[in-house]
Amino acid sequence: MVDFLDRGELLLVLQGFNPWWVGKTFEVPEFRRLAFWVSKRYLTDPSLRRAVLLSGPRRVGKTTVLLQLAKSMSERGECPPKSILYLSLDHPMLKLVSLPEILRLYHENVYPEGKPVFLFLDEVQYSDDWELHLKQIIDHKPEYRILATGSATVVHQRDLIDSGVGRWIRVAMPTLSFYEFVRICGEDNTEIPDDIRPVDLFNMCNSELLQLAARFRPLMPLFQRYLLVGGFPETAKMIDVGLCQRLLREDVVERVLKRDMTALFGIRNVNDLEKLFIYLCIHSGNIIEVKTCAQALSISPNTVSNYLAALEKTGLIFRLPPVPTHGKKILKARYKIYLADAALRNAVLLRGEEILSNSNEMGLIVETAILRHLYAYYYQDNPEIGYWRDPKRKREVDIVVRSPSYVIPVEVKYRENAFLDPTAGIWLFCQQEKATWAYWVTKQEHDFGVTAGKGLSTSILKIPAHIFAYLLGQAERLLAGVDKPGRG
Repeated sequence: MVDFLDRGELLLVLQGFNPWWVGKTFEVPEFRRLAFWVSKRYLTDPSLRRAVLLSGPRRVGKTTVLLQLAKSMSERGECPPKSILYLSLDHPMLKLVSLPEILRLYHENVYPEGKPVFLFLDEVQYSDDWELHLKQIIDHKPEYRILATGSATVVHQRDLIDSGVGRWIRVAMPTLSFYEFVRICGEDNTEIPDDIRPVDLFNMCNSELLQLAARFRPLMPLFQRYLLVGGFPETAKMIDVGLCQRLLREDVVERVLKRDMTALFGIRNVNDLEKLFIYLCIHSGNIIEVKTCAQALSISPNTVSNYLAALEKTGLIFRLPPVPTHGKKILKARYKIYLADAALRNAVLLRGEEILSNSNEMGLIVETAILRHLYAYYYQDNPEIGYWRDPKRKREVDIVVRSPSYVIPVEVKYRENAFLDPTAGIWLFCQQEKATWAYWVTKQEHDFGVTAGKGLSTSILKIPAHIFAYLLGQAERLLAGVDKPGRG
């Protein structure tokens, strides 16, 4: 502890972060994201001797999950309130003190050492030598149950690989799914079956699918708003789109570029990083050639490559590699780049409600949203997610999800006429790869239906984007073992 820092002042900070110690009430959002239930299950499983890392982009609600857990566990009597210690490690005063010193002060003044403790560490990457300190706690203090958050996935990709093998379990927390967006806005449609998954639709006849589409019709306006303002809890209910976008620029984009990435990756030339991010916003959904990008921005290709890798680790972008067919290797991978949430692009480029009538813009935005849902839904399988392109016939598939047990192509055609013909890339891909299922994501509900082409063993489901996104989000909760949607 630094000499000028008074222990009493530090204790007051700890008390301020933990109002439940003295029975003070505090407000947290009622809606509980999937990460709440998954984190709680891991924390309370006595057979799991690992710390839990909750990671995702900035402003997706990681801190809220910690506080919801503290409130729920203390008020329900699941543990003594003083056995829950929450620390926001980006606080200026806590940055001056090591984690062992904080824990020593906590045990000397608040809660006896040796008894079970729930340790909630927010923004863990801002604590010096955090990985070493937590490794020692996990290995030598089994009474601690640890849940930590980090805005950058670098926390587990770099530090935990080196020092935390077998000691951590990661819970990914992306932006809101459309299902969660509907729930957080308080406009859930009780007419929609709460146990249906996208794969179940392949067993329905077309008349059943059209009846189901009618039940989803009231959600269409909300889906357009979701595409416009994005999946960030703080802005989900805001009416003023301009204010939403300003907050996203300030809280998500600028703080990540100017604070997180300089602190975590040692990036010094923020101007070049900002130029690259704007370039990616303009060209989102396209193949990004590093040399072409470097020339356009007047920076070195090596710098572009390093910055792209860093942006991916902070959760701001997805990089999709090309997916080979017939086991053929791709000698030179050319990545497609997408922003993690289409609203980030809207905010940076100041695209407002006018984009809702722009078919080109909407196609890209919907494709980005569907990609986010596929990443989240198939996360536990850890599949390869990429795109497919046949350069000879100039055909492609937007998204391909592949694991040892399945391959699922997804093509997004968000337009008035989404006709599917045998020359489409998804048709050619299914012929080559013998896929069982494929998704053709459309705009109009009258497109809803299953088709199987001549000479094609694949069942292709034509499905409106708002239905597909909602069901993927709902199925994500079902897959994780969370109860029916009525559970907040």
